[in-house]
Amino acid sequence: MRLLKIGMVQQRCTADIEKNIRKLEAGIRAAAAEGAQLVVLQELHNSVYFCQTEEAALCGLAEPIPGPSTERFGALARELGVVLVLSLFERRAPGLYHNTAVVLEKDGSIAGTYRKMHIPDDPGYYEKFYFTPGDLGFKPIKTSLGMLGVLVCWDQWYPEAARLMALAGAEILIYPTAIGGVGTDPAEEQEVQRNAWQLVQRGHSVANGLPVITVNRTGHEEDPSGNTVGLDFWGHSFATGPQGEILAEFGYDEEGVKVVELDLDRTEYVREGWPFLRDRRIDAYDGLLQRYLDDSKNL
Repeated sequence: MRLLKIGMVQQRCTADIEKNIRKLEAGIRAAAAEGAQLVVLQELHNSVYFCQTEEAALCGLAEPIPGPSTERFGALARELGVVLVLSLFERRAPGLYHNTAVVLEKDGSIAGTYRKMHIPDDPGYYEKFYFTPGDLGFKPIKTSLGMLGVLVCWDQWYPEAARLMALAGAEILIYPTAIGGVGTDPAEEQEVQRNAWQLVQRGHSVANGLPVITVNRTGHEEDPSGNTVGLDFWGHSFATGPQGEILAEFGYDEEGVKVVELDLDRTEYVREGWPFLRDRRIDAYDGLLQRYLDDSKNL
């Protein structure tokens, strides 16, 4: 068996970036102390979720890669001997920014990056104002611990993204996330939405025979414009095995660390019993490259 221990760090964030980072560092240390070899952080973890408003001055939060965060967290990865999955606001060039996941190797070097491909534009989630869609494709990142299929938040609703990562050899699907509900939505509706969010990712796990690691934010964050009541992040970070079975899960407003052990060799056993990749009809899927099948001529 190839066993891998993965740490998930779920926390609230404030406007104090240094305080957020120190809290993240403490979480990473705690996960490593429990034996985690790989630690995953939530989406845009250094700051509050600034995309609640459209404000050009907030682009000042962006940083280059390599840059201050990769250096600081890289030093910690090297000290602890762990692989880290970060989520950063990347400044690629003046006026050109991405929502970017960075994987740091155990020696602190950058193993690879992934730029978020699907960019939402919804009330309270004005990401299209800040982020250019990714241009690196759906390519797993090779590390000393295996091939990591890193995607980011809104990507988690798209089975195509998970499938392409799986077809390219990903051994785990990893989703740094920032998702929650608007406070004016009824609690029952938010619960339906949260269950759907978890269910679709468990479906990716089942359909591809892969473990899924999803690390979400938690806590309430005010809308700085005052136009809304802000966002209540759902928490509920979780890990599944390759049949979608829940192995670990946080609560709604729980902060802290959970470490889960995965058997990466179990994927082969599961795929032998459920040979979805074998039975795919790749000769019949041309329609997937269409925006919408308006009539029979597009089939």
